[in-house]
Amino acid sequence: MSVEPRQLVEVRGMHVRDVPAVLEIEQVSYGYPWSERIFRDCLRVGYRGWVATDLDSRVVGYALLSVAVGEAHVLNLCVAPDARGHGVADRLLDALIAQAEHECAERVLLEVRPSNKAARRLYKRRGFQRIASRPGYYPSPDGREDALLLELALV
Repeated sequence: MSVEPRQLVEVRGMHVRDVPAVLEIEQVSYGYPWSERIFRDCLRVGYRGWVATDLDSRVVGYALLSVAVGEAHVLNLCVAPDARGHGVADRLLDALIAQAEHECAERVLLEVRPSNKAARRLYKRRGFQRIASRPGYYPSPDGREDALLLELALV
């Protein structure tokens, strides 16, 4: 099922009951997916989570954010493969940025794989700037892949 922009019903807060659907998207999207425990722990400790749902109330994307000491950090943002390219990631990123602003963060940080060209285009379009690299940050079939550290200044 392909998701058209008009079919995206809402972006709402993530609940523990959403974790199975989130985990399903995570597992088909990443070679090294987060575990169910990681998602549950993120919600348990108070990180902010969102899900995007379609007309059938199907979760088609999710995002997690931590905010502390004036910085927001995008922990995870992912869209189901059949829902990509329809603005879902933009809507989730809007929610993250709005939350960061609401909590008076001065900047939003995130890591992204250099090989994830779609994500890099999204973040560039939204004004994120590369500020550093994190060597060997991500697991990969060849060992480890560096991460690009990106920043969006909010003030």
